[in-house]
Amino acid sequence: MRCALLIPLALLMALPVTRADVVDIKWSGDGRFAHKATVGAGTFAEVCGRLPAGTTVRWDFDASAPLDFNLHYHVGKDVVFPSKLGAVATAKDTLQASIAQDYCWMWSNKSAKPSTLTLSLQRG
Repeated sequence: MRCALLIPLALLMALPVTRADVVDIKWSGDGRFAHKATVGAGTFAEVCGRLPAGTTVRWDFDASAPLDFNLHYHVGKDVVFPSKLGAVATAKDTLQASIAQDYCWMWSNKSAKPSTLTLSLQRG
């Protein structure tokens, strides 16, 4: 009986662990936020913060390797994507927050190697 319990446990422990790096946005006095991170192979990084309706945020990022990127927020069980890009190492745009919501910038690394990421946000 004991072996029957240990085999499924060993299989479960052998599965790859995906760890998320979730960071809360802390705006500087002049409305800026900068963040540097390493997005490990098979993991993701996420930067989130509450924005009032009508807020404008200019954003840009650079990564050392292509990452999947999206900018999203949740409405109930639905996810809304103001921006979604596949396999990009750099991008920039402006978010016009249409509703008061927690907005999240998110990068997924589907490669076998880590990627460094530099993000810059500026409220307008």
